[in-house]
Amino acid sequence: MIAVLSVELRKLNRSLAAVLAVAAPSLIGIIAFFSLLRAQHPMPWEKWLQMSTGVWAFFMLPMSVTALTALVAQMEHGPRAWDHLRALPVARWKLYAAKAICVVALVVVMTLLNQVITWGAVSAASALKPAVAPVGPLDVSKALVLNAKVVAAALLMIAIQLWMALRFASFVPALALGIGGTFFSVVATSAKQGVFFPWQMPVNMLASQPWRVETALALGGGLGLLALIVAIAHLARREVL
Repeated sequence: MIAVLSVELRKLNRSLAAVLAVAAPSLIGIIAFFSLLRAQHPMPWEKWLQMSTGVWAFFMLPMSVTALTALVAQMEHGPRAWDHLRALPVARWKLYAAKAICVVALVVVMTLLNQVITWGAVSAASALKPAVAPVGPLDVSKALVLNAKVVAAALLMIAIQLWMALRFASFVPALALGIGGTFFSVVATSAKQGVFFPWQMPVNMLASQPWRVETALALGGGLGLLALIVAIAHLARREVL
């Protein structure tokens, strides 16, 4: 399994995955930078980091997962490399499990980068406009716990997107699903039933009602892990993609 993961990481290193991993969180950092410059009153550090997490979980995370899963799948679909890979003396499930692990790992890295870049952007803007510099303590552990929950709640969405991207040779179905899921998530933000919608589960980690947080985390994390296992097993049994 380690050898398969190593090969997958080398493939990602030659792709645009690194650019995506930096570009998506950087956009939120740019927003935070100019938001502070336009601010009239100081806000607590906790508020800035929560705002960053909210934007990430609400919009940028679903769109990043859509792009990332399509990119990972097209590395094999594009050159029609699946026939070669599946003929290797390696258990087929390991090929798909390696891709799933890499995607989840990249989502974790991007989520952490979002917080780091936001901190850097807010700090830079504070140097230009000290009057509105963030106040209060910077609770790193609390921010890490919140973002860990966001990633866990996103597992079901990641599993669905990855299965769709690997299942179909064309990138269109996976992109359509991701864009559609994000669209309905945005227009139905206040819907009570949104806690059961995979694309809204991550942002529900910031909900004020504990039941929404617990429900979205249990469904997104628990069902998400199960869905990843089922997707890997299903793809490994298919003879033709």
